[in-house]
Amino acid sequence: MLQFSGLSGECNISHFITTRHGGVSQGNYATMNPGEFSGDDPASVRMNRQLLSDAMGISPERIFAPCQVHEAEISCIDAQQQEMYGKDALVTDIPGICIAVSTADCVPVLVYAPDKKVVAAIHAGWRGTVAHILRGTLEKMHCIFGTEGKDVIACIGPSISLESFEVGEEVYEAFKEQDFDMLRISTWNGQTGKHHLDLWEANRIQLLSFGVPDSQIELSGICTYTHCDEFFSARRLGIRSGRILSGIMLTSSGG
Repeated sequence: MLQFSGLSGECNISHFITTRHGGVSQGNYATMNPGEFSGDDPASVRMNRQLLSDAMGISPERIFAPCQVHEAEISCIDAQQQEMYGKDALVTDIPGICIAVSTADCVPVLVYAPDKKVVAAIHAGWRGTVAHILRGTLEKMHCIFGTEGKDVIACIGPSISLESFEVGEEVYEAFKEQDFDMLRISTWNGQTGKHHLDLWEANRIQLLSFGVPDSQIELSGICTYTHCDEFFSARRLGIRSGRILSGIMLTSSGG
């Protein structure tokens, strides 16, 4: 598992980003695939989840990871298991609950507001990004818990990079229609006649626009497509392959 330096110094939380190593899955799922909705052997996924929960010091039932649908639904999690279908971002202020999102090229974002003791995990594929799911999550945190952008720590995890994310004209136009700064988040490849999009920057812009200081935004800078030996990449391995799990948990509610 990997960790962000910006979150590692916070004593009230625990967090992780899984790699492909250390599990029991086989083939395109090898070896650490904790993705329940990936098509992997359920017994292997359960064992991988157990290994992960052991490392976190909690039971597997305390890891809440939704069945994502690449949209922009956000759910606030309390102490009880809730409907996990169709959610692409989770928020909680309950200690001992690990909220997580699964990705394999899409952008995982982990957020912590130390002043209010609130955490969030966001799955931002291109559809979620163009729908401003990250900003929507920050707004929900503000409305429910009173969090402010200036107090937020945000980390953008391993995902597909600008260089690797070639898109069709319809995807480019979708971002343009939502008033993204296309000069800032895209390039044109004259050899292939295709646009490339920077999902990292598109999500960083959403953080900055909400008032999160640039110094409190950490970017892993790891491209899953390029480093598919270390991280799962749906574009390299196909949809029927493993998933990265990125999770965050409040370990206490104290100051």
